[in-house]
Amino acid sequence: MSTKSSGKEHYVQIVFATVALDADLAVPEGAAGIVAFAHGSGSNRHSPRNRQVAQVMRDAGLAALLVSLLTVEEEAEDLITGKLRFDIGLLGRRLVGISDWLRRNDETRNLKLGLFGSSTGAAGALIAAAERPDIVAAVVSRGGRPDLAAPFLDRVKAPTLLIVGGHDVPVISMNRTAFAELHYEKDMVIIPGATHLFEEPGALEKVAELAKGWFVKYLVPDRRKHDQTK
Repeated sequence: MSTKSSGKEHYVQIVFATVALDADLAVPEGAAGIVAFAHGSGSNRHSPRNRQVAQVMRDAGLAALLVSLLTVEEEAEDLITGKLRFDIGLLGRRLVGISDWLRRNDETRNLKLGLFGSSTGAAGALIAAAERPDIVAAVVSRGGRPDLAAPFLDRVKAPTLLIVGGHDVPVISMNRTAFAELHYEKDMVIIPGATHLFEEPGALEKVAELAKGWFVKYLVPDRRKHDQTK
């Protein structure tokens, strides 16, 4: 595999255990970190919201991996049953496998890893952070269900940012419960006027800016050192 990248997005297949997952990877020249996107219920690597946030990460000099957590066959099954999107154990195992693959892959092995999780994908991201504390360096949840990873939360050492819409009332309560169970560096931001999908004007842009600030702080070594000397 090549150790250099032009920064253009290209298709990769992530193979581990008995599964092969489709993904799109972009590694800007000189990237110091990478953000892997764990989509939410019923979505995949083509999620327009995650792609919008991923572009902000790339503009900030971070690599981005947009990956489908289910295979094509599993997605077809899930459209009928709706069960796999809520199989948090499965999503967690997939993200552990993706994290391990990123550590092995020539393009990404030296990049600090952040996980951006949406909806149930956020629970999977936190499980991966608990299971791979030496690999996952930061987590951001957008309208996530971190409460579904409750048995793992006290093992999460990666700095974690929970972002919730101000009108997403049930999810605010779920995030507050999960926030209390996180014992390391953490923050929770409620975006006024935003609903679960952050479809309101400017809402997703606010999410992207918050996520960018969090990931740059914890994935880019020079920026962290600069912040500590202020």
